[in-house]
Amino acid sequence: MVKYAVLSLLLMFSCVQKKAVNLPKPLLNAHAHNDYQHERPLFDALSYGFTSIEADIHLINDTLFVAHGKEDINSEKTLENLYLRPLYEIAENNDAYIYAENIPFVLLIDIKSDADSTYHALNRVLANYQNMLTFYNQEKVTKGAVTIIISGNRPLQLMKNENPRYTAYDGRPGDLKEDMSDHLIPLISANWNDYFKWKGGGQIPENEGRKLAELVKTAHKQGRKVRFWATDVISGNQQNFWRTLLAYKVDYIGTDKLKALRDFLIKF
Repeated sequence: MVKYAVLSLLLMFSCVQKKAVNLPKPLLNAHAHNDYQHERPLFDALSYGFTSIEADIHLINDTLFVAHGKEDINSEKTLENLYLRPLYEIAENNDAYIYAENIPFVLLIDIKSDADSTYHALNRVLANYQNMLTFYNQEKVTKGAVTIIISGNRPLQLMKNENPRYTAYDGRPGDLKEDMSDHLIPLISANWNDYFKWKGGGQIPENEGRKLAELVKTAHKQGRKVRFWATDVISGNQQNFWRTLLAYKVDYIGTDKLKALRDFLIKF
């Protein structure tokens, strides 16, 4: 199943034995929220140029399954099958990168099961793919084709004490007040609804605009990027919402609406 999916992607983009995979123009602000829920996990997002992809994982009997809840687990949908092996093969056929050397690609792994045991299991799996991963050794960062960032149940102390390390930590706005390396916490993420009431109609209120601007400015000053989730609106103006996020220099726009965001970003 996995080999067929990888082969289909390579054929789709006219890749032949170690020739570069002709992926579409990469969209630096595009994050695929709960990517595994799409018809073709990973491949749909790549076909639209997304540079950040999110996968929820559960540890069951030493295997890492990709699913939102335990009730959704499918024996074939493991982290390796859906993401790690295909990304490794793409990088192998694309000069050791997903898009290109200067285009970062993030795999955001949201741990849904126990933090420590799942992280240990994840590390054992990642050891098989270390050649494509961004690598952290004390304060030195060696960029790889894929940067893995841990979200959800995040084992902060375990990660802080780990050296070398093949993952980074998904921070929260409160972490901006802490003195932690941007190599450990390169990303600050938050639920939009926890901080703002505006939903995309008209202009963002002045007080909320100031709050958003200050959060982004502080994160960027510390060398961190910013991502919000829950930014797909049911009512209100979706494009106005996305346009405002970009105007305030939010780095990643998370969405379930892959084509709609792609169409918006290529015209922005």
